[in-house]
Amino acid sequence: MTNQKSVSFQDIREEVIDRIQTRIWPQGSLLPTELELAAEFGCARATVNRALRELAEQGIVTRKRKGGTRVVTTPVKHAKLPIAVVRQTIEDMNAGYRYALVSRTLIDCPAWLQAKLGIPEGAQVLHLQCMHHADNRPFQFEERWINVNAVPHVMDEGFLTVGPNEWLLAEVPFSNAEIAFSAVPATGHLQEFLSVPTGTPLFQLERTTWFRNDPVTFVRMTFHQGYQMRTTY
Repeated sequence: MTNQKSVSFQDIREEVIDRIQTRIWPQGSLLPTELELAAEFGCARATVNRALRELAEQGIVTRKRKGGTRVVTTPVKHAKLPIAVVRQTIEDMNAGYRYALVSRTLIDCPAWLQAKLGIPEGAQVLHLQCMHHADNRPFQFEERWINVNAVPHVMDEGFLTVGPNEWLLAEVPFSNAEIAFSAVPATGHLQEFLSVPTGTPLFQLERTTWFRNDPVTFVRMTFHQGYQMRTTY
């Protein structure tokens, strides 16, 4: 790559990937310093830094203070799992979407949720239970807790026509999330709402989202029997 004006961090990132793929920089090799790369590409050091930082986040290189940037021996792939709107997921299946609010209750934050999210004692959360249907068949039972201190205007939303999943994605930013997957047996309300026999194994996803350091919401989504989740990396 020759020196040129207005070199972007994307240009540098793609050039580094190309040199790794063509084994100009094989696995385990040490890359030139940021200053050396900035001089080669004719750009600011900060531009190089951003390109290398993204490659480190993708698991292509490792970066150590005073140790430089090195091509990893075994690249780590990161799965991509977007936070999807359940309505859109169902419509993408060419199925008719139907949403129903089961319950909406303002409660004191339970102790287990305080411990999980670090919400102070005495804080309140909005507890919601909802059903999502595909072609009038149960698709997902959603149970959600929203931190009212983090999202005070949530109290103005009744969730009668739009689900909290869709509302939050449109109304509230989030900076990071934690996701857990489980197989759970159908008991009690899960058996009832998803219309399956007692003990049927079901796929369940739990997700917590934060905006900066404030927990926004914790949700437990349980899907119909046989549901599969796919991702790419």
